[in-house]
This record gives sequence, C-alpha cells and structure tokens, in this order.
Amino acid sequence: MATSSTSLVFKVQRHEPELIAPAKPTPHEYKLLSDIDDQEGLRFQIPVIQFYKYNPSMQGKDPVRVIREALAQALVFYYPFAGRLREGAQRKLMVDCSGEGLMFIEADADVTLEQFGDALQPPFPCLEELLYDVPGSTGVLNCPVVLIQVTRLRCGGFIFALRLNHTMSDAAGLAQFMSAVGEMARGLLTPSIPPVWERHLLGARDPPRVTCKHREYEEVEGTIVPYDDMVHRSFFFGPTEVSALRKLVPEHLRKCSTFELLTACLWRCRTIAIQANPEEEVRIICIVNARSRFNPPLPLGYYGNAFAFPVAVAQAGKLCQNPLEYSLELVKQAKNDVTEEYMKSLADLMVIKGRPHFTVIRSYLVSDVTHAGFDDADFGWGKAIYGGPAKGGVGAIPGVASFLIPFKNKKGEAGIVLPITLPARAMEIFVKELDGMLKGKPIEHKPGFISSSL
Repeated sequence: MATSSTSLVFKVQRHEPELIAPAKPTPHEYKLLSDIDDQEGLRFQIPVIQFYKYNPSMQGKDPVRVIREALAQALVFYYPFAGRLREGAQRKLMVDCSGEGLMFIEADADVTLEQFGDALQPPFPCLEELLYDVPGSTGVLNCPVVLIQVTRLRCGGFIFALRLNHTMSDAAGLAQFMSAVGEMARGLLTPSIPPVWERHLLGARDPPRVTCKHREYEEVEGTIVPYDDMVHRSFFFGPTEVSALRKLVPEHLRKCSTFELLTACLWRCRTIAIQANPEEEVRIICIVNARSRFNPPLPLGYYGNAFAFPVAVAQAGKLCQNPLEYSLELVKQAKNDVTEEYMKSLADLMVIKGRPHFTVIRSYLVSDVTHAGFDDADFGWGKAIYGGPAKGGVGAIPGVASFLIPFKNKKGEAGIVLPITLPARAMEIFVKELDGMLKGKPIEHKPGFISSSL
C-alpha cells in the first residue's frame, strides 16, 4: 500500500534556459486577474510532471523540438502565459501580455523509464534535476509564469515537467493548456477548446459584500512548527482499499464520493499522527471546482482559478475518538457549502480583507486531480503513463497539502495515489492507523491519548 522514496540516482545534462515566445504577434495589453485568482494562498509555483514511453511510430522525431514548436503555436492563443505578472493598487495582480515568452529547458538524462520501476508516483527521484529551478525565475512578479523542462531518456521516452504560477490557472485550466499544446504538436492549427479569459466573471461585486461564512480565512491563534525531518510517502487506494473504507461507514453514507471518503480518512489518520491537542480545533480544507456551480456554468475554455477552499472544523479529540462517519459528514457538508453565491461572497471577501491566505494553522488541504486530465496530454507519443502533481506538500507551508492522483499499480489496477508529507515519527503513526482502518480494525483512541500540539 505505501511506497517510500526510491534510491535511483541519475545525471541530467541541461542546455541553457531559453524563452519561447508566441509564434505570431499577440496583443500587448494588461489583463486583470480575477479576485479568486488574486489571493495570497495562490501566490506560489505548482509543479506538474508527465512521463512518456518510447513510441516506435515517432521514430526520428525529437520530443524537444516538437514540443518547443507546439508551445510557440499554443501561446498565440494562450498569450497571457507568455507575459509577466505585475502588481497594481491594493496589490491587485494583472498580466502584462508582453510576449516575452515562457521559460524552456532542453535536457537529457542517462536513465531509462524502466529504471524508475513499476510504481511511477511521487516522490520522484532527482525531481530538482527534472524540473530545474532556474535562479531568479521563481518570483510571483516580473518572472516567467510558466517554466517547462523536456528531458529525453535513454530508452527513447521523455519527461515533460512544468512549473506554473498558480495565480494564473487551476488544475483544470493548466490541463486545458497542456491539451492545446498536445493538439498543436499533433498538427492541429487551433485548440479544440478555445481559451476563455473572462476573469471578470469571478471578480468582486460593487460594492463588495460578504454573504457567506468563510471559516477557511479565519484568523487562528497558534504557530506553525517548522520540521526538518519531513518524510514523503505515497499511498495507493485501489478498489480493495476503497471498499474496505466504505465498510467502516453506515449504509446511508456508503454512496459518498471516493474523494469524500479518502479525505475523511486522511484527516482522521493525520490528526492522530501529528498528536494534536485534543481540545484544539483542526481543519480539513477541500478544494472544490466551482465551474458547474454557476448558473449558467462558467464558459467552457475558462482557464482561470475557479475553485474554493471550503473547510470543515472539528475538535481534535472528537475527530480521533469518533468513527470515520463523523469526519465524513463534516467533509460532505464543507463541499456542499460551495455555491455561486459562495464564490461571489469569496471574491468580495478578498477585496474587503486584502486578499488573505487561507488558514494554515492546524489545517490540512486535499485536492482531487483525478479528473483534471493531466495524463491525457498527448504530444504525439500517446498519453502519459503518469501525469499529475510532481509532489505533495506544495505551497507556502511544507506538508499542508495532498493530492488525489489517478494511478495504475503494477497489477494494472486503476486507483488513486496519495502523496503525503509528515514528520518521521508522525508518518509511522499514520501508517499504523491507516493500516488498522483498511483491515477493518480502527484503533480505539481514549480521551487524552494525544500529547503535543502542532
């Protein structure tokens, strides 16, 4: 079930980074981000990685050249990705559509895809070599908003790694851009889904008014304890594991989504593992894509951030002592909170409160990218054999976020892989707790079993 970091080590030879500009002239204009894009919690770079097998039908074709040319063509349609972010009054973010280009790195690695093993999942060996952090490129402002590295492998396969300034797009928006690049690489002249900017659709009202509860942005007392012994592991949940967890909840809750079930399980196990103070409140933040919650829905092709961070809050002691259904009910309610009015209220809150960061103290965040379509990006070599986040725990605070990523294990079972980052001792407790739940024997926790505070 759990897999730990691999010891594979290899060398990557990189060319000098270059800028890829749109293949044709594009409008030089300023475009405002939405007030959902423009929040402190999205001002970071998010890494994504795709692994592609050798394809005999592409013999003689160089993935670096094909993708480089396709990017230039795709940027004609997605030209804001070739610009730079600037900050206006009240820290308002906007894109200077300067056409300077995204950053691109050509590379070669002395390793084959097979050497990565059967389980291609985070944590990936030598990730910093496969997605090089070009000095001076990571800023939110005045830097390339996209960095891409294409690394050829000895076997003829390749790795496509990308880093995106999260204020520009969410997972669905990024996957849409990558799909367009794939279409250009395969010879299409225009993307099958035309990109839609329309960021005003998620802008604040005039005057702004907060009409919903947004506990995810509450000011919470406490401090973040820095850890230097963080362990990164991934856990696979196939049909067997999901079925075992469903058996732990009452009949009326068994039709819950897999996301709800795994999030509730993860929240409970993690709270036990970090040994939170039983009297303190802990939080689970669910990422909810709100595109379909608008009436009418947001236009197909909208590639901005269109999600919310609804939160469920519980006393740590109650969460750990109660069965799984307790946390599951809370997660379901948090997800259901997200409506069109909720999103409008959220955009207004950003303007009124000065674009706050969501609360990270005693919080954990889970994002489902199983339907984002990262692995669908096809540059001519077929779909990726792994496509999705390059690691868990991204964002401002290490270890606060996990992703649900689509995955096939070595038996060919389709399921979900979940990367988790925890301090070493907490990881031991987490594994034991999760194992007990999957065997149908959750460990009984008495009040006061938890000792220290996170």
